[in-house]
Amino acid sequence: MLALRLTFESFRFAWDALKSNLLRTILSLLGVTVGIFSIIAVFTIVDSLEANIRSSMNFVGDKVIYIEKWPWTFGPDYPWWKYFNRPVPSVREFQELRQQLGGNNRGIAIFAAKGGNTLKSGSNSMSDCAVQGVSYDYRVVSSVPLETGRYFTNQEMESARPVAIIGATIAENLYPQGVALGRDFKLRGRSFVIIGVMEKEGKKLLDTPSNDTNVLLPFGSFVKMYGLGVTGMGDGPSPRIGVKGREEDAGLMDLEYEMRGVMRNIRGLKPRQEDNFALNRPEMIASQISQLFSVIGVVGGVIGSFAILVGGFGIANIMFVSVRERTNIIGIQKSLGAKNFFILFQFLFEAVCLCLIGGLAGILLVWLVTLVPQDALPLAMSASRIILGLLISVGIGVIAGIVPAVMAANLDPVIAIRAK
Repeated sequence: MLALRLTFESFRFAWDALKSNLLRTILSLLGVTVGIFSIIAVFTIVDSLEANIRSSMNFVGDKVIYIEKWPWTFGPDYPWWKYFNRPVPSVREFQELRQQLGGNNRGIAIFAAKGGNTLKSGSNSMSDCAVQGVSYDYRVVSSVPLETGRYFTNQEMESARPVAIIGATIAENLYPQGVALGRDFKLRGRSFVIIGVMEKEGKKLLDTPSNDTNVLLPFGSFVKMYGLGVTGMGDGPSPRIGVKGREEDAGLMDLEYEMRGVMRNIRGLKPRQEDNFALNRPEMIASQISQLFSVIGVVGGVIGSFAILVGGFGIANIMFVSVRERTNIIGIQKSLGAKNFFILFQFLFEAVCLCLIGGLAGILLVWLVTLVPQDALPLAMSASRIILGLLISVGIGVIAGIVPAVMAANLDPVIAIRAK
């Protein structure tokens, strides 16, 4: 209890000292405020940028492996000639995969897309829309967030009925005065009935596919209009096959091995022959994004640390001045029985309090910046960054105040009392 009481007294002395020199306190914490603002602002921008990019990439799905002709690889030396003559996935392969892998709560879907379409409804029209033909399990493989209406039924898929799910922007343009659900529109001279409208996604940071200008059709209806490519070289939309893993498929490695074996068997590949298909995983993109932003975060942290360093030097300088000004008081306190740790804590708490106040002010400024509406890059500050800012503030306070505090604690009381 005595130790707690002395610690509290040290804190009270430090707080009184800060209040008695208000102007100096404000000027001292400005350096820390700028430093914490700089480093937390950099981290917040990096976090928001990464979150927006990942959000823009949500269309690829989670725990999904795609079977395609071209692999997702990165770098300047892309060996396209190795993949040029590969066949694209086919409906027959999709049916075989569904038969062999479709159990165990796995979703398997085939889908294809065609851009640059014009939709018409009465006197209204909208151009440059993407039309996507999907199988029934597409909503398992990829997110289809419906605002109104429903998803396709199995019967609609199997009989290739003229029904469609449209994006929010399409609904706004084709039916500005009424509800889109149950209405019809024309696509390439064919009429389709709207059974669902997807939620509005808004503008994305990256130029990635958006549901806002997307139309989903049963795969059979799509094939009737556009056909399918067999080489992936301009003779029709090339289909893709997506397989959704289960929760227990940790890392999807088992699923990938199983898919590779089934696909090699379907295509009749011999043991020594290379795969003539690609198994692409969204984790490949996610890992590249993580590596990129880890580097950006380190660089931003180094830049922000210079501002923190300047603030720390300012606090240390003020603490040395404070020790010199209060040397006489320190001598009186020690002559009355004050222990060394009491004096040390008194100045250490003063430095920490200065840095904490400056850190809180810097964090508050960053939070105020996040409240400013941003269309291109919405900013959001996470709780982890707030905690990081406070921990950095405490750390700077301890580092900047420890040397002056030790000097004050080790002063000889007789010499200190005589100081002027």
